[in-house]
Amino acid sequence: MKKKFPKLTNRRKSIMGSILFAAGFILMYTSRISRTFAQWYSMHVYPVWVNVTGRLAGVFAFSVSEVLLYTVLLLAVLTLLRLIVKAVRKCGAKRELLAWGVRLYVFAGVLLFLYVLNCGINYHRESFSESSGIEMESYTAKELKGVCLWLTEEVNARSSQVARDKGGVMRLGLRGEEGRGAVNAMQRLGREYPELSGFYPNPKGLLCPWILSVQQLTGIYSPFTVEANYNSGIVDYNIPFTMCHELSHLRGFMQEEEANFIAFLASSGSEDIHFQYSGYLMGWKYCMNVLYQADYDAWEEVRGKLSGEAEPDLAANREFWDKYDGRIAEAANKVNDTYLKANDQSEGVESYNKMVDLIVAYRTKSKKGCVP
Repeated sequence: MKKKFPKLTNRRKSIMGSILFAAGFILMYTSRISRTFAQWYSMHVYPVWVNVTGRLAGVFAFSVSEVLLYTVLLLAVLTLLRLIVKAVRKCGAKRELLAWGVRLYVFAGVLLFLYVLNCGINYHRESFSESSGIEMESYTAKELKGVCLWLTEEVNARSSQVARDKGGVMRLGLRGEEGRGAVNAMQRLGREYPELSGFYPNPKGLLCPWILSVQQLTGIYSPFTVEANYNSGIVDYNIPFTMCHELSHLRGFMQEEEANFIAFLASSGSEDIHFQYSGYLMGWKYCMNVLYQADYDAWEEVRGKLSGEAEPDLAANREFWDKYDGRIAEAANKVNDTYLKANDQSEGVESYNKMVDLIVAYRTKSKKGCVP
């Protein structure tokens, strides 16, 4: 005789949801008031989730988080239609609506708990700049110009070595291979910086990149499945840098300026010339944007030194994002800005540009022989 398990009532489900919410908020609060706890968790507990959940999700070639999103949306629509039909027929719609609301409450509790475990706590750990000794410092426009000139030389040296299509735009090789290249680049960097060593699953391009494009996002880290996802529709030179950026989150470094800086180090230090080109060109763009505001004349001088072979990539990138510039992008930018500020990144979306400070500090220390 089979043993029957007691059916969970709405009350029990509500209690489960409340426990998940409470546990999530307690862990989040603890990490905010105790950096020691956040650091310990990031170094000893979070890697377990990466090795277990990350490996499980890595079995699938597609983004599990993306497929789950579409599945949840489909189920929500079907449930709503079912409730409407029951309401019309007057056959238990209120009871069904209550049960649906309870399930939604539990589901939200699960998402919050997973977010805290695989993302939220890590915002309050020791930063990469602190652990590596490459910390932000003040610098002059002249020093920034020097860095921009260096980056221009690095881009120019590689612009003729990468594969290009008939229009002169850089093209990566077989799709799917670049994911392994990103893992190799991060593991290579991990040999120089132990805090970046460890297991990395292959980053995954979205099946429907539109969902990120309309938000003007090149990639996203999923804390629910521990996956590094990237926008597969973006111009190719963006992809290696973006994959390394998202993978850096799997080492617990959530601050966007640091993820950008780690991506710069990983891609520019890769053995693959396409990754090197991607890293240096992305670093060049960020640094030149800051120089433009600090000293326009210096910007104009440096801008004129960029190789003409890199121009089609920049033009293709502008054309791509212009197609998605609109109200949705503005709204998504505001949401992202609010999210970052809520996680102690006071600069909001502007924090992405703070990687420039780290690149300047890195270049300065490299010239002095103070970094690998």
